[in-house]
Amino acid sequence: MHLTDKVAIITGSGRGIGAAIAKKLASHGAKIALVDINENDLSARHDEIVSSNGIAEYFKCDVSNWNDVKQTTDSIVEKFGRIDILINNAGITRDNLIMRMPPDDWDIVLAVNLKGAFLFTKAIVRPMMKNRYGKIVNISSVVGIFGNAAQANYSASKAGIIGLTKSTAKELASRGIRCNAVAPGFIETEMTKNLPEKAVDEFLQATPLKYPGKPDDVAELVMFLCSPESDYITGEIIRVDGGMAI
Repeated sequence: MHLTDKVAIITGSGRGIGAAIAKKLASHGAKIALVDINENDLSARHDEIVSSNGIAEYFKCDVSNWNDVKQTTDSIVEKFGRIDILINNAGITRDNLIMRMPPDDWDIVLAVNLKGAFLFTKAIVRPMMKNRYGKIVNISSVVGIFGNAAQANYSASKAGIIGLTKSTAKELASRGIRCNAVAPGFIETEMTKNLPEKAVDEFLQATPLKYPGKPDDVAELVMFLCSPESDYITGEIIRVDGGMAI
């Protein structure tokens, strides 16, 4: 139980990759603060963790709103007494070609995916600095590394996550806080389930292993990055993509 008594915040943990990470960290002893905009999803994930003898509380939050984020992190500290781990996972897509993309779709994707990660990082810095130890893991994407047609907003937000990760790692290393990013490839989630068949085929053709990943594939790596075994790793961008970005 590598994470016994550690307090972990996971944004976007109502479903998909975030839910898998929450359950994985809970199974290793962490106390989980589930954060999402969808309260029904939060309640369901909370019940799953508690029924498996884990410890969890859930907090409805708009990650793009500073007041929401600050109130949420204050509530988590009040409930658990500390924050040891932050997983910035919350993300949305609004795919379209640049020439057809409404500016509002650019704004909302950058607000949730990138600004949200910045706001939560900003909010937890003081509690982590007080402990002189912390782990931050940001969920990026392979499209933040090599881009993708019709995903200029999503790709830009995930590329921004990479820059945020490296800057955070440099800024907070002297306080014992590590920050890394995970860049998934094609992972089977609710988000990717709605992709056209042609798009799925193209992703799989570009993946040397020729099959999609599972949320647990990402969760296993995140678990390692949250554990003491990864204490000498910071500022890294690690792909979980079946070889897609080779």
